[in-house]
Amino acid sequence: MNFSDFLPFARPDIGEAEIAAVARAMRSGWVTTGPETKAFEQEFAAYLGGGVQAIAVNSATAGLHLALEAIGIGPGDEVIAPTLTFTATVEVVRYLGADAVLVDVDPVTLNIDPACIEAAITPRTRAIVPVHYGGLACDMGAIFGIAQRHGLHVVEDAAHALPATFQGALVGQLASAATVFSFYANKTITTGEGGMVVTRDEALAARMRVMRLHGISRDAFDRFSSRTPAWYYEIVAPGFKYNMGDMAGALGRVQLARLPAFVQRRAQLAARYLAELQDLPLVLPAQPPAGDTHAWHLFVLRLSDAARVTRDAVIEALAAAGIGTSVHYVPLHRQPYWRDRYGLTPAQFPVADAAYQRMFSIPLFTAMSDEEQGRVIAALHACVR
Repeated sequence: MNFSDFLPFARPDIGEAEIAAVARAMRSGWVTTGPETKAFEQEFAAYLGGGVQAIAVNSATAGLHLALEAIGIGPGDEVIAPTLTFTATVEVVRYLGADAVLVDVDPVTLNIDPACIEAAITPRTRAIVPVHYGGLACDMGAIFGIAQRHGLHVVEDAAHALPATFQGALVGQLASAATVFSFYANKTITTGEGGMVVTRDEALAARMRVMRLHGISRDAFDRFSSRTPAWYYEIVAPGFKYNMGDMAGALGRVQLARLPAFVQRRAQLAARYLAELQDLPLVLPAQPPAGDTHAWHLFVLRLSDAARVTRDAVIEALAAAGIGTSVHYVPLHRQPYWRDRYGLTPAQFPVADAAYQRMFSIPLFTAMSDEEQGRVIAALHACVR
């Protein structure tokens, strides 16, 4: 098999318009946070609607850190999150000196289980960070109800969830303190690296903007683009270096304009998988309630009890057929840092742990051709028995 025959798990959909936009940003002489990033923020907020403000950052991890810092998470606090997620969701809790409390997931959706959230609340609990796993919105009605009863903040990890909906509203428009999106290379839209935090809370938005760039009291773009002397600034807090540069902002603007087509293509690919894999001994991804949208960031399969092969054998067979896969995720309770810090065991997370041992993610990306998807389907029919 030639390298050119290999079908990767993900491939960004970058065209000439994106290349031209980035080149324009480079030729402008303004490559750090500037007019392109500001325009991207405005266009992203307008896309979501609902009066949100958008703060562009250099990663979703940075956005989660800023959001939790802005709501006041600190030493002695606890933040509840699912074990079935990437470590970034909760490593930011530790940045702030607080403790992450990991809980199990729903067996159908693999999203955080509201009952497990309720059971994990202590007097130290300050926030809940639900993760919209794979692009399917969590049961936010139940989560907001829990948060309201216990006086907790909700910060949504929406790295997978552009543009998922819950009860007809886009994730990002909901009642959370803040929602954080990712624009990593394999996401629905990409800026290479990057993310966006959205909130309706003016005070939180102001705090995140200050902390995004070293705790400087004034916006750096305004200072450096001013036509009158504007050299003076004040450091009002020990901030971070989390701003998004203009080349990334320019790329993001073109990708955002293409989002409707991206969503449509992902839905087409997912529908074909759902139709053509339904007779195999697989647990297919949960679909959204009627009227809602799945972002289809991931297409996660689980071997059913009827399967006569192991997950690892399937991954190896697909690799031999030139098809890339991944596993989302090795649950955090199995990762050495989280396991050892909190004394976690698989028995505490029976749903996530069982899912992990049978799950694998197959390619689903907008630049994928029908022929490439056909290869994946044929390979699965050949190896999953």
